[in-house]
This record gives sequence, C-alpha cells and structure tokens, in this order.
Amino acid sequence: MTKLELAHKKFVETLESQGRSPSTVVAYKKDIAQLIDHLYKMGVNLVQEIKTHHLEDFMKSLAEKAYTNKSISRKTNSTKTFFRFLIIENMVSENAADSLKHPKVKIKEPRILSRLEYGALRDSARDDVRTFAIIEVLLQTGIRISELAKIKLEHLEMDFEKMLGNLHIGRLGRHDARTIPLNKAVVEAIHKYINNERPKLDKAEHLFITKTGNPLLVRNIRATLTRYFEVAGIENATVNDLRHTFVAHHLSQGTSITVISKIAGHKRISTTERYLEFIERKTEAEKSELGTL
Repeated sequence: MTKLELAHKKFVETLESQGRSPSTVVAYKKDIAQLIDHLYKMGVNLVQEIKTHHLEDFMKSLAEKAYTNKSISRKTNSTKTFFRFLIIENMVSENAADSLKHPKVKIKEPRILSRLEYGALRDSARDDVRTFAIIEVLLQTGIRISELAKIKLEHLEMDFEKMLGNLHIGRLGRHDARTIPLNKAVVEAIHKYINNERPKLDKAEHLFITKTGNPLLVRNIRATLTRYFEVAGIENATVNDLRHTFVAHHLSQGTSITVISKIAGHKRISTTERYLEFIERKTEAEKSELGTL
C-alpha cells in the first residue's frame, strides 16, 4: 500500500529523471499536490483507495471555484499522467483516470504580428544590441523562449563571410533535438552582439549572458521583450507570438509545411496545419520579409 505523499514524490522524481523541463515538472507537481489535498479531505490516504468518482469530484470542485476549462483540462492531463505512472510502477492495478473527460476548450487564435508590428519591435530595440539579437533569433528561427535561453556558443555554426549558419537545438523535455538554418539577418544580429556587446568572459558558455557571464533567465528575457512590446506600441502580444509569427508568415510565403513543422519542433504536423486556418493569402507586395529559410 502506497501513501499519496510518497507516490507524489516518486512521480516528481521520475519526471525530473526523464529530462522534462523545469516548468513542466513544477506544473505537474502543483497539479497533483492540489489533487492530493482534495483526496485527503475526502478521506483518501492511499493511492490504492482512489476511485474514478474521487477524481471526477476534484474536477467538479475546480469548476465550482471558477477555474477555466483550459486549466481544468491541464489538471485532467496531469492526473492522467500521474495514473499512467502509478500503473507502470505497479502501485495500482486499475487506472481510475482512464474515463476522465477533458472539458471542451476553445482553441485561441494565435496572435500573429503584422509586418508593421514586428518592424516596429525591431526599431524599438535597435540600440539595444543584445535584445535586438534575441528578437531576431526568435523571429527568424521560431524557437521557444526556453530553447533560446539554453543556446550556447558551441550550438552555433556560422560563416560570417557568407552570413549564413546553423543553430543546433538540443533535446528539451519531450521536444526532440533539431538543426535550424540561420539566414543573413539573424547571423548579422548575433555577430554584432558577440563582437560589440557580449562580455568577453572565458567561463561564459551561453550565447545570451549578463555582464557577469551568467545566462539570461527566461523570466528576464520575457520581461525585457514585454517592455519593448510596450515601447513599440504593440498591444496584447507575448514572446510566444514571435514563434506564431515565424510559422504563420513562412507558411503564407509558401514554405513547405513539413519543413516549417520540423524547424518549429512540432511533434505533430497537425499542430503546424492549424496555422493555415488563420493565414490570409497575401499578394507578393503584402508578404512578410522575415527571410528565407
């Protein structure tokens, strides 16, 4: 018989050993801790005592507390993942989460920056060489902010004469490793940052660092870009919208959906295909100038 707290601890340790991203581990840890707290209140202390109606009652309580369907769906997914772990570890013989249903979640249309908007964002950061390089990397490669924060100098292969190169993105959590071609715009921005602004510190391995050589944290990058969105007068935009913009604009230019899916690191091509619903076919004069991959 296994106590809830022990199962919870082993679950988190397993996620960490699998190389899941820190943010993913924290999310699962909090979701299952909340579930366990609810189970305790229902008199359940062992994982073997958990029944489907206990889990359904938990989800119902979330709805009554005005949690959004998106949040409840995430907690449903966390619960299902937790029970798959319990089955694999032989802590339970039946999966009480199997019949749990996800609430209907309306897919939010991605925010795709217009040519004028991302042009204004670039202009707002033109004198901040490091931030300008960060913006170019995100716009020209479509990588996630968590992936950007982990870029090391050794991950870059650049020919500064031809102004072309490649960026290797290592496996992060469930996201596979991939190599992304770099065009002239992003290579120029990185080259300028490395030569003129990046501190010359031998110990510093990461591309984007502080004055003392420490890698920039995701929250710092996010806060900086949020400030420049405001400076540029771009409303209701987030860092992830630069990724949306990369995917949408390149699809609208006619780039192969398979190529874009691979570069963006989408696990399923259907994820990339969803962008087609939000792309208005443009004339040559209207098409973006993010660059050719």
